[in-house]
This record gives sequence, structure tokens and C-alpha cells, in this order.
Amino acid sequence: MRTPPRSWPPCSRLRRRASERVTARKVLPVLLGLALQACQGSPYDDPAKAHHTPEGFRNIYPHPPRGSFFAWRWQRWRDGLPARPKEGYRFEVMTPDAAWLRANRSETAITWIGHATLLLQVGGINVLTDPQFSRRASPFSWIGPQRVVPPALSLGQLPHIDVVLISHNHYDHLDLASVRGLAAQPGGPPRFFVPLGLKRWFAREGIETVTEQDWWDHADLLGLRIHQVPAQHFSSRTPWDRNATLWGGFVVEHPSLRFYFAGDTGYSPHFAEIRARLGPPDIAALPIGAYEPRWFMRAMHINPAEAVQAMQDLRARLGLAMHWGTFELTDEAIDEPPRALARALGEAGIMPERFLVLKHGEMRRMAPLLAEPQPPPARAQAR
Repeated sequence: MRTPPRSWPPCSRLRRRASERVTARKVLPVLLGLALQACQGSPYDDPAKAHHTPEGFRNIYPHPPRGSFFAWRWQRWRDGLPARPKEGYRFEVMTPDAAWLRANRSETAITWIGHATLLLQVGGINVLTDPQFSRRASPFSWIGPQRVVPPALSLGQLPHIDVVLISHNHYDHLDLASVRGLAAQPGGPPRFFVPLGLKRWFAREGIETVTEQDWWDHADLLGLRIHQVPAQHFSSRTPWDRNATLWGGFVVEHPSLRFYFAGDTGYSPHFAEIRARLGPPDIAALPIGAYEPRWFMRAMHINPAEAVQAMQDLRARLGLAMHWGTFELTDEAIDEPPRALARALGEAGIMPERFLVLKHGEMRRMAPLLAEPQPPPARAQAR
């Protein structure tokens, strides 16, 4: 048997990582529990709710069937995708004023830290979405999608976080090291808002400041009303727990702002339903990346044209681009989404200023933008 090349991670190095998230003592009981749960069925089964089933959760609107993961990976390898620029990706990264962010208690501001991680400051409250500060979006430290752009702020540079919104359990949205770091922040842990089924995951990590919500549930905290709302996606953290926990987005209401965070989602009528139930948001944070190939990704990820359609369905005053330019997850080049978004906005007759595309680390004060009168959006055809 040929000796593995030295570049392979030696077993001794893996064994030495006592704090590594993947160890037999940790993984085996979890996998056994997941297998037992699968045999017993979902504890959240509720015939009165269409998205609850005996096997787990499901999307409620018709959508294209998900294609074969292995067919996609083969096509990706065969075609050499994504096609990266010869000179490599170059993103302009801004350095946030961490001292100003820590001191801010009056202005409404949003800072894009990277991927789906946004810092929303409203009414003196600091809200963080889908915190992902690790080098990889993976259960392993040595394999899996690796960051192209580092986080614009480190965990230690953040202001004290009061609220964390977790949309679902995929590794690029729920990162163990980031959650642990936030739970240990000086001044006490934040309150984590999570979809059904994830409170148990947090409890295994010793984190108890967790509010678990179903779609359309809401909770009041620190002057905010936090609603969990539907998304079209799925959940899984292992090969054995698909759709065992819920996924969703959030609407955060404050007297001065209504903010929508979509999480991960495909396109469906849920955007219009959110607007009908909760009103148009002032700002809609929508994913614009991780969308190719459409035959595989359409059921779970919107593309830029569909993000424009979603903004119109919501009747949002402003769109805010996220979920792009950080991890190379799918077949499009990760610097392509803003260009595709600009084309979609032009075709829809929407001024580009109405859909913000921030640089990594860029902070925007929202009051001047929201004070400007907004024309009613024209309808666009999603593609």
C-alpha cells in the first residue's frame, strides 16, 4: 500500500486537536441520537401545519425538484467550474470603524462583515445575522469551502451583541466556533433566535440563551419584535438529519425600522406572503450569490434576477445584497453576482441605488437613505 503524501493531514495531528469539533466521543453519540430520532419520527409533527410532517419539515409552495448532487459535482469537475479570473479574485475590503460601532447607541446602521453575516444597529441594540467568522464553512478545519475574503471584523472587534439571528443549520450560516465565541463575549451572551429543532443543538454546547421559533412566531426583546418567517430551503448538518430542523428568515421590527433578513432561500410566493402579513420592510437583506447551475440550485437559492423580484414582491424600500463574494460554493464566479444584479435592476427599471451592494466591511447609516422618497417599483419577471 502506497504511503499517503505528506500533504495529507496526519492522523496524529487530528488526534492532538482536543478541542476539534469532530471527535469520536462527540460525533458518535450525536449520530446515534440522529438515527434514533429518524426511527422515532419528528417530535414536531403537527397535522395542522403544512410545513410539519412525521419525517421532519418541508417547503409549502410548489418548486422544482432538487437535482442530483452527484451529477452536479461531476458536471462541475468536468467543466472546470467555477471559472476563476487568471489574476485571482480581487475584492475591495473596507476596515470598519470598530470604535464607532462599539460606541453607537443612536444611529441605525448596517455593516456587511461577509457572506450572510450582517451587523444591524437599531435603537441602541446590536443584532448579528448568521455569524460565520471561521476560515472554512465546514465541520472540518482542513477541508471544505474556504474563505476568499476574511471577515471584515473579528469576534473580538464587535460591539457587544444583544441578538443573534440564525436562519438554519448549514455550516456557512451556523458556525460552531463563531457561536461559541459570541456566547463567551464579555458582558454576557446574546439571545440567539433559531428555528425549531436547533435549541437542542445549542444546549449540547452549553448555550441556554436561546429562543426557538416556528414560522410566524414572534418574540419581544429590548424594544424589538422578532418574527421568524418562511423560506424555501432545507436543513442538514450530517447525511442523516435532512430537514430534521426548520429553516427560515426573520423580520425585525423597531419603531424606526422594519428589517427583513432572508437567510438562504429559493424563489416562491413566501415573499409576497411576508409582505401581506407583516407589511413592506424598509430594508430587505437578500442573497444574490450561490445560484449556478440553475437546474440544481433553483429550488433552494435565488439568483440576482429573482432577488430583484423578491424585493418587488416585498415592496421593500431598499434591497441589501448578501451571500456572495466570500465562499466559493457554486458554479458562478463569486464576483459575478453584483454584475448580474446590475443587469437585472436595469431590465426592471429600478435605480441601482435602491439595491445596496456593500463592499466587505462597509458600513452604511440608514437614516439618510430611508429619508429619501422611493418611487413604487415596477414589476420584474423572475428568471
